[in-house]
Amino acid sequence: MKARSRLYLETTIPSYLVARPRNDLRLSADQAATVDWWENGRGSFEIFISAVVLREIGRGEPEMAAKRQAIVEGLPILDLTNEAEMLAEKLLRDLLPKNAAEDAAHIAIAAAHSMDFLLTWNCRHINNRYTIRRIEKCCAEVGMTCPVIATPAELMSIEP
Repeated sequence: MKARSRLYLETTIPSYLVARPRNDLRLSADQAATVDWWENGRGSFEIFISAVVLREIGRGEPEMAAKRQAIVEGLPILDLTNEAEMLAEKLLRDLLPKNAAEDAAHIAIAAAHSMDFLLTWNCRHINNRYTIRRIEKCCAEVGMTCPVIATPAELMSIEP
């Protein structure tokens, strides 16, 4: 039996899964792609989260936070290892703005735990075509491999 790919589920995914429908066509399409992946694509992956995800999804309106928490209930939680902390610090020092500490932690935790994929809609700091090669370089400089960073729409087009 073929082993399933290991996937780190970043905070934006449960957020998009439970978000109220949007009038913005792009956001609406992204939400639909997220639901499609959740319903039809996630079975190909072994899915993980972290305490950072739990902390972020617990913020905001209590009713929506509870819905986000229900989405990730039972998923294995990855530790913030010393190696992940060192990579997160490097990402913040060399690449990401200081206010992106949680984004750096997502990348670092996924890389430190050898995830195959990091699934996100965070295209500002994580899935950003202007910085992704630099993220990969930071990971390589500390002896880690950066996971493939993708949105649900992108992941649906990749054969697992």
